[in-house]
Amino acid sequence: MTGQVVGKKAGPIGWIIFDQPARRNAITAAMWDAIPQVAHDLDADPEVRVLVMRGEGEAAFVSGADISEFEGNRIGREAQAYDERNARAFDALAAVSKPLIAAIHGFCVGGGCAIALQADLRMAADDAVFAIPAARLGLGYGAAGLETLVGVVGLPAAKEIFLTARRFDAEEARAMGLVNRVHPKSELDAEVEALARQMATHAPLTLASAKLALRQLGRVGADRDSEAVEKSIARCYESEDYAEGVRAFLEKRKPVFKGR
Repeated sequence: MTGQVVGKKAGPIGWIIFDQPARRNAITAAMWDAIPQVAHDLDADPEVRVLVMRGEGEAAFVSGADISEFEGNRIGREAQAYDERNARAFDALAAVSKPLIAAIHGFCVGGGCAIALQADLRMAADDAVFAIPAARLGLGYGAAGLETLVGVVGLPAAKEIFLTARRFDAEEARAMGLVNRVHPKSELDAEVEALARQMATHAPLTLASAKLALRQLGRVGADRDSEAVEKSIARCYESEDYAEGVRAFLEKRKPVFKGR
């Protein structure tokens, strides 16, 4: 059975599940193609406030791209088309306007690490293992992917990750900034869900504006869309949620935000 990318929701949380446990959730070409639509649908759902990515089963988040397909679709001229479908998946995840959390257990390798890097927060189990072993395969690695890695961990750590191609455990990953927190594996799902539900109580327009502004900070000079950032900030001040937030503070109660 080929793998799939499953989108589902539970209350305010939207789940993106990489489902091919027989191959440690290795991502097939069809799964790469499915990611943009699943991410878009959950991001567009007004009932969903926070998205969480997770691998099915207990062995892996994502163990990388499915290498069993490489001889057929990632060699010669086909390699460019394969890399373009990867890029579409990464761009779709990066474009999600709502908070995106990666819940990482087991193997998070190669393409799996690249997927996790698109998240706003990466929460890891203590059994998580990270690596980008491109040098062990001889494949070319796109500049955009390296830029994302450098933006998360900095240039020295990015060099160590990429040039050594070695595996890093969860605590090493946390020390270099690759993950935000490490939890015992038995507690990861509960911790991530609690975090997601807590974030889901925040003002959606404020979170989306902050994500947009932070994303623009990663761009250089003229590439920054400062106008879009200013519009998003103005929308917050003009929103019903801002009025609700102020009123709730003055009334000493929890605000109820509606995203408008």
